[in-house]
Amino acid sequence: MTSQVQLDAGVVTRCRRRVHLENDPEMRDAPKAAPDPASEQRKADAYDHRRAVADALGRIVGSNLFEVPTGPDVRSADRERVTLAAMEMGAPYIWGAALPRDTRGGRRGGIDLLVKDSTGYVPVLVVRHKITDPGQGARTSPLTVPLPGSSRTDPHRKVRPQPRDQLRLAHAQRQLQAAGYATNGRATGGVIGMDADVVLWHDLEAPTWPGGRNALAEYDARFSDRLAVALAAVNQKDPLARPSRIVDCKTCPWWPTCDNDLKRGRDVSLVVRGEDAVALRKAGLSTVDELAALDPRDDGPVQLVGMPFGDAVVLARAWLRDLTLVRRVPEMNVPRADVEVDVDMESFGDLGAYMWGCLLSGKDIDEEHGYRSFVTWDALPCDDEARSFAEFWTWLTGVRLRAKARGLSFRAYCYNELAENRWLLASAERFAGKPGIPTVAQIKEFIESDSWVDLFGIVREQFLCAHGKGLKIIAPAAGFSWRDPEAGGENSMRWYRAAVGMNGDTLDTDQRRRLLEYNEDDVLATHRLREWMTSDAMSRLPYAGDL
Repeated sequence: MTSQVQLDAGVVTRCRRRVHLENDPEMRDAPKAAPDPASEQRKADAYDHRRAVADALGRIVGSNLFEVPTGPDVRSADRERVTLAAMEMGAPYIWGAALPRDTRGGRRGGIDLLVKDSTGYVPVLVVRHKITDPGQGARTSPLTVPLPGSSRTDPHRKVRPQPRDQLRLAHAQRQLQAAGYATNGRATGGVIGMDADVVLWHDLEAPTWPGGRNALAEYDARFSDRLAVALAAVNQKDPLARPSRIVDCKTCPWWPTCDNDLKRGRDVSLVVRGEDAVALRKAGLSTVDELAALDPRDDGPVQLVGMPFGDAVVLARAWLRDLTLVRRVPEMNVPRADVEVDVDMESFGDLGAYMWGCLLSGKDIDEEHGYRSFVTWDALPCDDEARSFAEFWTWLTGVRLRAKARGLSFRAYCYNELAENRWLLASAERFAGKPGIPTVAQIKEFIESDSWVDLFGIVREQFLCAHGKGLKIIAPAAGFSWRDPEAGGENSMRWYRAAVGMNGDTLDTDQRRRLLEYNEDDVLATHRLREWMTSDAMSRLPYAGDL
């Protein structure tokens, strides 16, 4: 029996409601959010990366690489026929494969590379992210011999968890099986990552998922569910998926539709996201109003994962009053010092950290107060990144030592230390031994000391935030505004590409000024926030106990 719909691999990691909307014939003309420029750029970067890998493979295996034609004028059906013909003739390597549609199973889609072994084909995915970490135990083969039979246990790499990659490979595996071209051995799939130096091989039948499941079993369960959702939509039956706010909503093209539905129904996920919202609905609390009507001092009907139940009730009350922030504590506790430095780092994906911005304030230590940046404009990754990081660390250490010599206390502040800590440690590791580079031990001593303060952690502990905890949301409540109306981490990625002329882009020095102003505003926002949190203004901010 032929399925009425054929779904691609993306559905298994996509919101169930989005799957419904994409297959509902009545929603074809519904308004959608404009494409996100940063997302579009990531897609373009991923395409360029795949093209570079294809060219590298072509140089390695030569005429053994068969490339399926692609482009806007090439129909999907034609690409599927060409791929099938290549498999029939036993091409050793097939690039850009459009796999035959599994009309019974309801699957469609392709895979970047198919490699042939003695009994069939193995799917290989090409991605623009890290697929391994330093360690040992991953099974890899060199890019020069991209075959699972040439793999070995890598003494220098361990697998970095990337569930989406394994699920995409499982989708291709099921398509190959339906077409009769899967290998007879254990289901295996490969991934070529950002570094493009090895193929990482996943055993799709190994019990590496929670509960002892394997990737194929996890995929099958998810795909079966998404297929049912899509079929209900196509046949105009009662929807199997209702809107609920999750992290992915902010970049989803269907968000205008779901946003309207959620606000019209005053849905509880506007306050509590994810599984907590699901749990509250099951307990009969579907709206913000129903949640707000409960007593925050009670335990509530369910135990939430993301926050105490009482906090959820107070957040609901804050949302009904359009309050961005509510104090969780009667008195704020924000560590301050005689000499203070606000720090903000700018990175470009996994390639490196190109800028460290600092704002010095407090008592005089014979160092000019104000903003300064330590930056490289060489395209990442580059050796000059070591120089800019070393200059930043040398300056920061000098400020700490001068404050100590004068008997003054010192603290440095950031907003969400996960990013800064990652690149502090990674930079010390990558550039070990270069002039001015601290040791990993020195970095750990600093980030574990009282001198390094994460304001995000303080906001999380001492505020309830009805609309999110991001700096771009919290700092305006303190009266701060960014000079650039497009300021944001995603947009800064586009500006950086232009600022360094990446991938043949025209070099635009105006974007360098834009990035410097953006970084300066971020440290000014952090400074403004902690000044506000230790001012009399807190007495005028609503207290959770009063709500």
